[in-house]
Amino acid sequence: MTSKTVAVLPGDGIGPEVLDAALPVIDALGLPITLEHGDIGWEFWRTEGTPVPQRTWDLIGRSDAVLLGATTSKPGREALADLEPHLRERAPQYVSPIIQLRQRLDLFANLRPVESYLGGTPYRFCVVRENTEGLYAGLDWDRVPEEMWPLVADHPNARISGREATTASVRMLTRHGLDRILRFAFEHARAHGHPRVTLADKPNVLRQSSAYARERLEEIAADYPEIEYEILNVDAVALWMARRPERFGVIVAENMFGDILSDLGGGVMGGLGLAPSANIGENGNYFEPVHGSAPALAGTGRANPIAAFLTVGLLLEHLGFGEAAGQVRDAVSHVTRRRDRVTYDLGGSATTAECAASVLDACRAVPRAHTAAVVTVGDELLRAVLEDSNAGEASRRLAARAVPVRIRHTVGDDEAAIADAVRSSIGRDDVVVVMGGLGPTSDDVTRVGVARAVGSPLEHREEAWRGVVERLTRFGVAVHEDNRRQALFPEGAELLPNANGTAWGCRLDVRGTTVVMLPGPPRECLPMLDAFLRDGIAHLPEPEPVATVFRRTLGVIEADAAAAVDALVRELGLRVKPAYRWHYPYVDIRIDCPPESAAELAKRLDDALGAYTVTGRERTAVQELAELLDTRGLALVADDKVTGGRFAAELAAERRPAGDQEPSGRMSVTLDAAWDGGGPQDHTGTVRLLCTAHEGARERAGELTVPNRGPEVVAYAVQFAAWTIARRLVEETA
Repeated sequence: MTSKTVAVLPGDGIGPEVLDAALPVIDALGLPITLEHGDIGWEFWRTEGTPVPQRTWDLIGRSDAVLLGATTSKPGREALADLEPHLRERAPQYVSPIIQLRQRLDLFANLRPVESYLGGTPYRFCVVRENTEGLYAGLDWDRVPEEMWPLVADHPNARISGREATTASVRMLTRHGLDRILRFAFEHARAHGHPRVTLADKPNVLRQSSAYARERLEEIAADYPEIEYEILNVDAVALWMARRPERFGVIVAENMFGDILSDLGGGVMGGLGLAPSANIGENGNYFEPVHGSAPALAGTGRANPIAAFLTVGLLLEHLGFGEAAGQVRDAVSHVTRRRDRVTYDLGGSATTAECAASVLDACRAVPRAHTAAVVTVGDELLRAVLEDSNAGEASRRLAARAVPVRIRHTVGDDEAAIADAVRSSIGRDDVVVVMGGLGPTSDDVTRVGVARAVGSPLEHREEAWRGVVERLTRFGVAVHEDNRRQALFPEGAELLPNANGTAWGCRLDVRGTTVVMLPGPPRECLPMLDAFLRDGIAHLPEPEPVATVFRRTLGVIEADAAAAVDALVRELGLRVKPAYRWHYPYVDIRIDCPPESAAELAKRLDDALGAYTVTGRERTAVQELAELLDTRGLALVADDKVTGGRFAAELAAERRPAGDQEPSGRMSVTLDAAWDGGGPQDHTGTVRLLCTAHEGARERAGELTVPNRGPEVVAYAVQFAAWTIARRLVEETA
């Protein structure tokens, strides 16, 4: 690969932070790019009287591309006041670095890609904005010039106000400017597979200038016959960008309209923290995340580096490193769709550095976990007329195939609700399983909802129709016209035959997500799901191998356990999310981690919470004690003043029958309690549980104070007694 030089201009505010976070991706991808840093921004205006020193222009001149962080601009009066005193006297005029770069390098095209990085209905389009003319051509007056007055004097408001109280701006469109921006738009569409170019203007009001723009559009479009084109009112484009962004390919507009639409595109994506940009011209270029310098965020570690990564991706593509640019976009897509290490503006809590590290990990092809979503459909499920057993069964089966369920939805027989549930996981989860609502009746609307979510029309599939007819005929059931609904599937879907019913299923691959549509009866859908999981997810990359560290604890509250575990996970530098489950009287701790970290994590966990650990298995203290007593052949006699015999009964239920074999030893246990502020019937205050075990001359004792919260404290006493005895037996063996 040919080596390239990039001028890096960090700029102001968060600019240096986001570039520092994103630029390591170039080394991570092993690209032959030399980075040379230069000076730009407010500090150089303040101390040197120019925000772009000559040395920076020299650097730009010898570079293949320019990467800009962000710059601060202020109005003229504030800019002058901020100058060093010795510079203020000559009153230099402040011109923003952005304007200087665009004018000096003749950067006529501003490119703003817009893509569905946060999931939902897939879309991928871009806004191409003309930078040099339109309403931003500089033809703007605080009062109408005398020579222009005859052109506006007949307007009633101008007649009333007079020339001295009337301002004016001219929207200038030229053949040169229109032709080169339109050709840029069509070339970009051709290079990136966009099927349509939309010119966003105002032909219903700006009739003459828009008509000329249409003429130029039609002439340029003739050179690109494979690409559709249209001219639409800019306000309609704004509406459809927000409502149906998937309909667009390349949107091209004059300067002011493009300025507005490009920021709207950032909003459609989820915020300017995701918005990259490129400015391309006859004599140079620069690439910039468009979130601005955001001085309030500077130094807080909260700035979102995603836009900087995507901007680097645009730069790499421009320099000819297309494959690497694709890796950056894929890495960003992975991080944003999972949202486990994203910054506050995307709903996360990661710092700039943590979010950047997750993108870099993805760029290095670090193996990742897969996730699934389950959508079960039916009004009867919402009304609890039927138990939603399918959701649990699907979750178990998916987890067994290393695709755990991230989220489950139960929705009614409502097309919009089904579409919303499915759409929210497209581009985010690897698999979406939709179950129910595929029958022949009018309330079976799942196929319509799924088609709406994936943006595909329904089509009749003769193979499925033949299957419906054959099954109904075989069982002597009349074939109704309504049964034809069961042969409708989203266009391009792969059919999944149903061996036990008439409702066939299907699968579709949409933006990295496989959507599986299955019937509702468990006898039909579960075998179909098993077949899909056996044969239909081979396309998923192998998940990252994990080891599970599990501890069941007693005598510690969930918040205290979580604080201790979260702290040790941070100390070990593990990027894992511990899971906590409180089920009286236990707190379970489960941590899935890289296998190489499991031993150290387990050791640290035992150091922190060993005094409260009952077992490393998903078993109760009674079950652990029963196993120990059986192994040693010990009989146990309990003097139980607390549980009313429940302790002995539960223990006996877990023990293996000894047959005629005599016990090798006998252990006596005393279980007592002391109340503070309440009693066995007055559930208030606390209760101190006391357990003493005797085996010959050996005595084992333990005590624990717990809230006397209700009758269930007896269950606590049962497990506490078993834990006390089991722990002492294990300690003696050790």
